[in-house]
Amino acid sequence: MFGITPSARLRPSPFFESTVKEGVDSFTTYNHMLMPTAFGKPDEEYWRLINGVSQWDVACERQVQLKGPDAGRLAQILAPRDLSMQMDGQGKYVPLCNHQGVLINDPICLKLADDLYWLSIADSNIWFWAGAIAAERGLNVEVSEPDVSPMAIQGPMAEDVVAHVCGDWVRAVKYFWFRETEIQGIPVVVQRSGWSKQGGFEIYLRDGTKGAALWDIFREAGAPWGIGPGGPNWSERIESGLISYGGDSDSTTNPYEVRMGKYIDLHVPDDTIGITALRRIAAEGPKRHSLGIVLEAGAPVKPGFSWNPIFKDGRKVGDLTNVVFSYRMQKNIGFALIDSACAVGDAVHAQVGGVMQPAKLTDLPFL
Repeated sequence: MFGITPSARLRPSPFFESTVKEGVDSFTTYNHMLMPTAFGKPDEEYWRLINGVSQWDVACERQVQLKGPDAGRLAQILAPRDLSMQMDGQGKYVPLCNHQGVLINDPICLKLADDLYWLSIADSNIWFWAGAIAAERGLNVEVSEPDVSPMAIQGPMAEDVVAHVCGDWVRAVKYFWFRETEIQGIPVVVQRSGWSKQGGFEIYLRDGTKGAALWDIFREAGAPWGIGPGGPNWSERIESGLISYGGDSDSTTNPYEVRMGKYIDLHVPDDTIGITALRRIAAEGPKRHSLGIVLEAGAPVKPGFSWNPIFKDGRKVGDLTNVVFSYRMQKNIGFALIDSACAVGDAVHAQVGGVMQPAKLTDLPFL
């Protein structure tokens, strides 16, 4: 067993003590925080998400707040997706890119007001990026990290639980839309979202001192539906075709290579970062694309810490960016970031754990 050395570089979540009480037994690091990844019962945690309702500490999904008269302008400079028609209370998925068109994060952009936006980020320091861009462009906007920590309620029964706590108005909330409200005096934002395809909500806690209280409210309210702890589930997210920034992308990946092209609007203003490169990539076509891969190996394959090479006819054509045993398919599956000349149905080999595994390329999502 390994310990965790306390450090100012590794901040606890407002829900940390609650997850400890729930029996968390493993974490990963994400945005300089600990994110619970397992509670010791992987089968139960998976099927709870598929059939019931699961409660996640995803406070590591930090917010980059843009506040001031130029908040909307900065959001559009950062995002190669057209935000001009975005309404208050609406979230949009936005691939952020550098000047070369390389993906550097894929947040949800939440518009709270004309002068207030949140970028709900994946794992990279977008505060520094956004602040530097704002300064060099001379924009009247403050970039900060607010006291906001999401908790996810996910699964087919999540809506019933959240409606029980917040009221039936949540049933009418559209995907990625949100409302500011209070739960027993605790300020929150309730958004229909979450990193699964099983449906659910993210509850953005706006007072970090109330983490245990908010956790307990949903834990108790969800008891009739069998709520229990969990986290972003590796098997479910791969079955569902959900890309993980930084896990399924590398330092050269552009959005078109990982199925994010539909979120790029090439008509955005020319001062949008990366748009010139993205227009060129769109015209030329990406050199790689993301496909599913099914390994012939019958026994579950354990994922490693790094990508695994994929070969076709003896030549390396790409990488297996993840691999997991699918509970519903009863097969080892993963994503292949692979040469665009490779296609669904192609026979390949993936080197996993030093062993060459026969495999076949498939479309995504798997389920």
